[in-house]
Amino acid sequence: MPGRAAAVRSGQEIETVVAEIARNLNLEVFRQVKVGRRIWGAERKIDVVLRHPTTRQTIGIECKFQGGGGSAEEKIPATVQDIEAWPIPGIIVFAGKGFSSNMRSFLYSTGKAVDLDDVEQWLKLFFGLDL
Repeated sequence: MPGRAAAVRSGQEIETVVAEIARNLNLEVFRQVKVGRRIWGAERKIDVVLRHPTTRQTIGIECKFQGGGGSAEEKIPATVQDIEAWPIPGIIVFAGKGFSSNMRSFLYSTGKAVDLDDVEQWLKLFFGLDL
């Protein structure tokens, strides 16, 4: 449903919306999944992991929100690199008016980012569900 992105106010709220969309698509949902450690020893966690119950196809999702000026935008390139270290495919789902047009362009260019308003259709395509 378009307009979801306008309703969220944090990355955690994006997690909740993504989880709700996934459950409505009959996908299994796991939140804050530990996936190892970063180079400096901190735990690496994936915000949301989705799995198709029959095919077992899995994807990890990082949720990023930027309502205004702040640091979320600065962390995006590192997040894209972090996803490459995951043992499963991954994307960034983002929302908020605070992302600059340059950062939005960067996100789209990675092929690893989906606007929250587009995530339901993206997940249907990824998991081979009815459109």
